[in-house]
Amino acid sequence: MTALDFLSIFTFAYPGAMATIWICGGIYFYLHWERKQAWPAQHYWSIDAPTVTVLLPCHNEGPNINETVGHLFKQNYPKLEVIAINDGSYDDTAEKLEKLSINFSGLKVLHQANQGKASALNHGLSEASGSIIVGIDGDAILDYDAISYMVDHFVQSPKVSGVTGNPRVRTRSTVIGKIQTGEFSSIIGLIKRAQRIYGMVFTISGVVCAFRRSALEEVQGWKTDMVTEDIDISWRLQLAGGHVRYEPRALCWVLMPETLSGLFRQRLRWAQGGAEVFLRYFSQTTKWKNRRFWPLLLEYITSVTWCYSTLFLIILWMFSLPLETSKYKYLSFYAPYFFSTLLAINILQFIVSFTIDSRYEKDIFRCAFWCIWYPLVYWFLNMLTVVLAIPKALQRKKGKFATWNSPDRGEIFNEK
Repeated sequence: MTALDFLSIFTFAYPGAMATIWICGGIYFYLHWERKQAWPAQHYWSIDAPTVTVLLPCHNEGPNINETVGHLFKQNYPKLEVIAINDGSYDDTAEKLEKLSINFSGLKVLHQANQGKASALNHGLSEASGSIIVGIDGDAILDYDAISYMVDHFVQSPKVSGVTGNPRVRTRSTVIGKIQTGEFSSIIGLIKRAQRIYGMVFTISGVVCAFRRSALEEVQGWKTDMVTEDIDISWRLQLAGGHVRYEPRALCWVLMPETLSGLFRQRLRWAQGGAEVFLRYFSQTTKWKNRRFWPLLLEYITSVTWCYSTLFLIILWMFSLPLETSKYKYLSFYAPYFFSTLLAINILQFIVSFTIDSRYEKDIFRCAFWCIWYPLVYWFLNMLTVVLAIPKALQRKKGKFATWNSPDRGEIFNEK
């Protein structure tokens, strides 16, 4: 076999192999932990319950902030304060926050120039009184028991530094919005479950997360020059020896892009953030004391390799089309088998993930029609964004504030 043969086999086999790992990891996580956790669970907190501070960074969240804050103060948790940080908004966010602080005595409002989400979180942390820090986005709706579920992990084990919750898509007015419902279940949810099994979680979802305050202070809070502060803090907490857990019962309803351009910009930023974190901390993760990171490193390096190999084969195939006798024509022969196999694995992936997540969202199978083809698009989107993101990450200057605007959002889907 030639080098091109090996490259082709790797490129065709990798998506199916990773999907199989995610499926097996998701099933094991569910059988080993998840199914044993009561849902819904009853929490009876004593006077010794740890104080929780919710940090709510806001940049131009005028249309959403009233709803977000209103739901926060319906949390079933006894010791709660909320700190909203207005990060240089130029809409009516500041005015609405000040009015909300009059209605909710537990709400503290801070203002700063636009310096990015990480800077806003650090500002809020400096004013927080809680030993547990919860972060959500300014357009998110937190389930009323989510904080209790996340706090449980810190109470159970002193080794836990962070907990990532379970984001659920609530913008479903277009096909793009509807298929992301399946993505968060069949891809993101399964990935987090599988990564939890082999020891390290690539990223704590910034839209719904919780941290032990002492662990945050040990790593000096969030880095303000990283495009994705959530990936960065996840790696640094785990490099410091802390454990990160996934709590699927901590539901948070989020707004997601509903146009292709908005989705692409968001995923490009995610890919760039992952590359920045990998480049900055690679030397640390290769040390023996951080060997728990090695499966995560292998997964990331293999993923990036696959992205570039896929691009190479696509270009090779396009140039071979006009040549009837080209030895590269076999790429066209193998493609149908690859796509049919991947589709079969995708169907199994959706069945497994939707079955698990139907525990939290009973009508999730209603989205199956829109979602079944998405993994094929996901792999292509992943390839394109990673290929473009790596050069951007290499060129980005260290120390510069990472600021960005939220992507487009669609109409809110209301369950009838």
